[in-house]
Amino acid sequence: MKPLVTLGIGMALVAALTCHDLRADDATTEKPQPAKKEDQKSTNLVRLDKVHEVWMEKKKKWVVVNGEVCLREGQLELFACPKGTKEHESVISLNSKAYLIHAALLAVGAKPGKPVSWDPKYAPAKGPIIDVHILWTDKDGKRHRAKAQEWVKHVPTGKPMTYDWVFAGSSVWVDEQTGTKHYQAEAGDLVCLSNFSTAMLDLPIQSSGENSNLLFVANTEKIPPLATKVRVVFIPRPAKKPQTTTPQKENGSPQKEEKKAPESANP
Repeated sequence: MKPLVTLGIGMALVAALTCHDLRADDATTEKPQPAKKEDQKSTNLVRLDKVHEVWMEKKKKWVVVNGEVCLREGQLELFACPKGTKEHESVISLNSKAYLIHAALLAVGAKPGKPVSWDPKYAPAKGPIIDVHILWTDKDGKRHRAKAQEWVKHVPTGKPMTYDWVFAGSSVWVDEQTGTKHYQAEAGDLVCLSNFSTAMLDLPIQSSGENSNLLFVANTEKIPPLATKVRVVFIPRPAKKPQTTTPQKENGSPQKEEKKAPESANP
């Protein structure tokens, strides 16, 4: 087998993995469903695949994915995974392939960094910060919005997680015999809380995947009931303009301005 090919990708990944999904003639401008008439705003959402529920809003730099709550209690290694993969350790399962979300992030201007590494020593995941927002409607028809961090509790402090996710970009494994490329995050490592070299989004801190050392659990009181339909909005956070001295966040990443969050469950 050939070694993993790290995704310092740009257009190569789009061409190799998603060319048929992102062509204008294959895309549809339909809005995510269900939606009420008063919500059908001209947001220019473009659906990227006829099967998977993923949209892009290029002007606002949103990547929108439908999913549902799949876990409300217990230890977590992930926040979100593709449907049918790692629901036993993720809060949300998403109705999309990982590579489509990756390609959509590329299309709205995000550039992947580098996954975590342990060779020769630990080096955290790097990449632009991606803000993750959760939108949902409760059984009474009331709409809600939350930052994904609010649904995750940091065990050492007992408080909601404060770390940002970075677009590490996962990696591609190439089958030596067939030449087929496999995007590693498809196995489940989409939005990670424990460090994985296959993570698409990861935390830029040291976070073990060993059960005895897991740093995060589900923040049950903040999470709606199991099977609640949700809409997850990924928004690359723009960097501030260069300064003489770059302020630093607690996690060591440059301070950046968060883009305005979506206001409703139908962005």
